[in-house]
Amino acid sequence: MMLYVAIFLASVLAMEGIAWLMHRYLMHGPLWFLHKSHHRRREGRFELNDAFGLFFAVPSMILIALGVRGQPALLAIGLGMTAYGALYFFFHDMLVHRRVKLPFVPKRGYLHRVVRAHLMHHRTTTKHGAVSFGFIFAGDPEKLRRRLAARELQSTSQRRASARAPSQPAMPAAASNAMGRTSSPAESPRQNTPV
Repeated sequence: MMLYVAIFLASVLAMEGIAWLMHRYLMHGPLWFLHKSHHRRREGRFELNDAFGLFFAVPSMILIALGVRGQPALLAIGLGMTAYGALYFFFHDMLVHRRVKLPFVPKRGYLHRVVRAHLMHHRTTTKHGAVSFGFIFAGDPEKLRRRLAARELQSTSQRRASARAPSQPAMPAAASNAMGRTSSPAESPRQNTPV
């Protein structure tokens, strides 16, 4: 019996790692077309991002069904996945996003840390530059805030640099002179680049 309890607990912990990896590399990667609905203001009760719940629900239901047919290890894994889903729903949908109203707002401690970390994740509206991809193990909010500020500064610098870059390469002075034109300081690419 203790073995199956250990498998259950290990499954819950493993799901946080799997969810982090999926959130970081799939949701903020090739599956952004679904996840971006979660980084925008929700219109109505549901969003495309809710489809990810099925991604985990279906395998856990299959594992539970196999488990009750004589595979107790698979039952423990399926129940661990389901428990993680319940924790995720509480932390993410109820506590942070208030999709189900709670009678309290955490002001300090672990729950406050989870809320702050995930709200920092939502400061980005693109698939790049986000911090805090976990749901249950939240990083230190001050470290996350500094990392987010550094990423926002880097992103701003990159946008400014790309805005200054000429859209077409300038003709070198020698080529210009060969075509019968003379180059002047006013024609240099640096001078004509929008700031």
